[in-house]
Amino acid sequence: MKAEDQQASDMPQSDDAAPARGRGRWVAFLPLLIFAALSGVFLLQLLSGRDASEIPSALIGANAPALDLPALDGLMRDGQPVPALQDETIDGALTLVNVWASWCVPCRQEHPLLMDLAERGGVKIVGINYKDRNGNAVRFLGELGNPYDAVGVDQSGRTAIDWGVYGVPESYLVDADGTIIYKKVGPFSEESYVNELLPEIEAARSGA
Repeated sequence: MKAEDQQASDMPQSDDAAPARGRGRWVAFLPLLIFAALSGVFLLQLLSGRDASEIPSALIGANAPALDLPALDGLMRDGQPVPALQDETIDGALTLVNVWASWCVPCRQEHPLLMDLAERGGVKIVGINYKDRNGNAVRFLGELGNPYDAVGVDQSGRTAIDWGVYGVPESYLVDADGTIIYKKVGPFSEESYVNELLPEIEAARSGA
């Protein structure tokens, strides 16, 4: 080894190397820190006793987004084609907007509750058929019954995005003034139907 090479190897390294190593260690621990933070959030949610499906929505208290969806071709009710879903469909009426699809297993589970609500009356029920096949959707309602006064086909999913849909099924209660007053993420259970939706409907009807 040459003398000048030996001298170069014996020289102290730049102080910039230490911060670089420190940053490297910090980056290596970043995924662990993110995982720990998310775990803490889920733990707090669990310990709070709140339903994980009760996701807050910025739309609560806001005007319902626009509706301009074509009808579900071939769907009949009382011998007449079920109309498309437009803004005027829900104008001036307390309305439950239900996002559903024939491929959605939870939609099938909650469907008897929607049929019960249709029989009770007092609220208009409309459906947004989400990314479904027309024939499958018609057969779904033919088999289980049709609670909807109108059904709009959202093949692209654009309307669902506007409404802030997280998944299917999802439901929004819209008052006669067009304001969203209640949202349900996921299927209605007997408990949420009786203890949440029906009281919300009654309160809206009574003007409370």
